[in-house]
Amino acid sequence: MAVLLIFVPRGNRLLLRAGALIATFIPMVLAIKMFGDFDTAVAGVGGYKFIQQVPWIESLGISYFVGVDGINVGLILMGTIVAFAAACVSWEIKKNEKEYYFLLMVMVGGILGAFSSLDLFFFYFFHELALVPTFIMIGIWGRGTERNFATFQMTMYLTIGALIALVGLIALYIAAGQNTFDLVKLTQYFEENPLKPSTQNFIFPWLLFGFGILVSLWPFHTWAPIGYGSAPTATAMLHAGVLKKFGLYGLIKVALPLLPQAAQSWVHIIAVLAIGNIVYCGWVAMRQRDLNMLIGNSSVAHMGFTFLGIASLTLIGITGTVVVMVAHGLLAALTYGLSGYLYQQTGTLDIRKLGGLMQRMPFIGTALVMAMMAGCGLPGFANFAGELLVLFGSWNSLSGFVVVAAWGALVIGAIYMLRGIRNVLHGPGVNQDSTIEDANIWRKVPFVLLLVALLWFGVFPGKLVNKIKPDAAKIVKAVNDR
Repeated sequence: MAVLLIFVPRGNRLLLRAGALIATFIPMVLAIKMFGDFDTAVAGVGGYKFIQQVPWIESLGISYFVGVDGINVGLILMGTIVAFAAACVSWEIKKNEKEYYFLLMVMVGGILGAFSSLDLFFFYFFHELALVPTFIMIGIWGRGTERNFATFQMTMYLTIGALIALVGLIALYIAAGQNTFDLVKLTQYFEENPLKPSTQNFIFPWLLFGFGILVSLWPFHTWAPIGYGSAPTATAMLHAGVLKKFGLYGLIKVALPLLPQAAQSWVHIIAVLAIGNIVYCGWVAMRQRDLNMLIGNSSVAHMGFTFLGIASLTLIGITGTVVVMVAHGLLAALTYGLSGYLYQQTGTLDIRKLGGLMQRMPFIGTALVMAMMAGCGLPGFANFAGELLVLFGSWNSLSGFVVVAAWGALVIGAIYMLRGIRNVLHGPGVNQDSTIEDANIWRKVPFVLLLVALLWFGVFPGKLVNKIKPDAAKIVKAVNDR
């Protein structure tokens, strides 16, 4: 679709928007069908199903190789839902629309390619393909006086993180000596021929901190809140909701099973850094007076739970991490979508200039309450299921201090979320602009879609957990048996 949009006349806004909606709606429908058809009992190549492989550069062992297992099938589904929702909210873009939708399609294509790729070269390439439009979109269509600084900081951090991760991936390729980037073959090779502990301990930090920076691991997280706060709504939804999970996915699928002994020796450091995300970023969120900065710091805090699940090296913890990844992707997209709508209607996200919006915008207000309740870990939403699994997985595997700190952080999250609900939606109305209006039927579509997905996986978490569990068990076994 990105290629087709090049030939659409610049002034044909209807066709540009229709193309983006069609190009994101069809993959969403296909992803829902794929998720429903995915059967963990059916054997596949290396445990992967729906695979397709086309050799590309055979001399280097690079091929277009895609497929799904229990770990990424939910992530791809979540990514397509967020992509369609992001295309729906792009009505806010009024200038250079042709370039915007072109970049949006490239970003979505890169995201889906990164999470479905089983070749480490394309795994990295697709991520970079999705990352570059992020910088451009913030610089051109971003908002706020700090958007140029945010673009620079985000570009610097994420470029450095990607380069560090690339060093680790190349080191793995060289250490294997098999002349292949095929993840299935590399996994099988390292199971039979594990690397020496010294080699593992050299490579693992490159992957941990490279992927960690991409996920906003504390203390390398400062780019995220300001970057998302300055981004156009759809860009923030896609990057915070989906693309940021690339680093976590890389740690789970590459670093843990291929470098098991190093993973065991680094778990306590990962746990401490995770507490930095959960507690410190929660404290920072409590001090925010800008709604997007509150959401951004809250999002970074939630990433601490994913690292905590990884650090547990338990089946329930790793499974919980993947559930949190899916749930947080849907929640981040929902909250940034709602804040974008509020900004379009009120012209500000300064919490002190908002208030009383529930009476004037009942649908948006109700959706925001539900989103913030999900952020608190309220039962019934997918976030509760994921965070509960992570906490149970950490209970016996990590120190008591880490577990208590994580439980305490849930209280911190409840404080800033409930305070945000009170200040934005209740009390006397501060902004008396008569043009403020609630969402119409079409504007409600992306928010309803994201809420339904959050509630579906929250009420029926087994639909997701049962697909994740067998492949998470393989990863845990690979780490603990070596």
